Amino acid sequence: MAKRDYYEVLGVTKNSNETEVKKAYRNLARTYHPDVSKEENAETKFKEISEAYEVLSDPNKKARYDQFGHEGVNNQFGGGSYGGFGGFDGMGFDLGDIFDSFFGSSSSRRSSNARPSGPERGSDLRIDINISFKEAIFGVEKDIEIRHLEKCSECNGSGAEKESKIVNCDTCGGKGQVHQTQKTIFGSFSQIAMCPKCNGAGKWPEKACKECSGKGKIQKSKSIKIKIPAGVDSGARLRVSGEGNVGEKGGPSGDLYVMIYAQPDETKTFKRQDNDVYIELAFDYHQLTLGDDVEIPTLEGTTKLNIPEATQVGTIFTLKGKGVPVLGTDGRRRGDLYVLVNVIIPKKLSSEEEKLIKELSNLYKKDESKHDESKHKDESKNKNESKHGESFINILKNAINKDK
Repeated sequence: MAKRDYYEVLGVTKNSNETEVKKAYRNLARTYHPDVSKEENAETKFKEISEAYEVLSDPNKKARYDQFGHEGVNNQFGGGSYGGFGGFDGMGFDLGDIFDSFFGSSSSRRSSNARPSGPERGSDLRIDINISFKEAIFGVEKDIEIRHLEKCSECNGSGAEKESKIVNCDTCGGKGQVHQTQKTIFGSFSQIAMCPKCNGAGKWPEKACKECSGKGKIQKSKSIKIKIPAGVDSGARLRVSGEGNVGEKGGPSGDLYVMIYAQPDETKTFKRQDNDVYIELAFDYHQLTLGDDVEIPTLEGTTKLNIPEATQVGTIFTLKGKGVPVLGTDGRRRGDLYVLVNVIIPKKLSSEEEKLIKELSNLYKKDESKHDESKHKDESKNKNESKHGESFINILKNAINKDK
């Protein structure tokens, strides 16, 4: 099955900047993460989204992808194989060997098949972890379990038994390379390949270490503590230096990359968008009509909010600095908390409440009929209507205070 275009997967364009790509990835990751989404193919979509982001967030990979497409970022691209030419794949030979037969073997191609003689850095590792809504906002320290390759303590990384010598590999004669000849429909072609026994090192222990089977390294589990800073969001990547796989020939270990996936608010009270937080709250109709001071939830607890008289449904109050800490500012800068106003319509009314509501309804009807009769009212009529309106508000206030 052909892969989808990475830009199409994330819903961005070639001109999208790093921030736009990251934002698109975060939104999709929240939607399709297997621990959150209930869709049957959520895991497949999530892997596709992660693969697209891994390429488009890396300037070098993105440049290769823009020039060569998926072939430019697969595992074989840039190596000794010429598999990118397509039609000769699977025929048992390398198209590069045909070039060598006509133009002579390339020393650069030959050297690419041999492992470098000096120290090599170990490979990087990746681990994905889920954190809660509040942990992402305020930060947290976590102990995580990893498995990586460490230097064998038994042989100190040499791969040899104690007092055993390191000798030239008997398969490649110490060269780290072997010469292979392949017969094809075009004739016989020669190829230089990495030695399968010593993996290009050219050396091999006379007696292999029993603990690591001569590899010089061993897979081990380890618990490490990581500090997740306040303000992280899904898609954030933390680097833990030196916790990847051990290097070769005394080279440094690789790094561990921890991918963060923040879960939605488990109480379903808050919704996060970058550094801002949104909350929808419903109030009693008399609170919106007459105004009130109310306690509302925030990320830290509660705070007082003043609701002015005649507040309309759909009004949004902004609480500055009550949102998510901006990453890397130690909480000195924060987003905002937005409160969307809704109304609670009572399902049951007391007889007194029903009487007041009906009186209010009749008052509105009178005002509407008078407005339809004529646009020009004398001042005395207007004053009377105003008094009616004021008297009703007073009635409503008195009834509410009586209930309290």
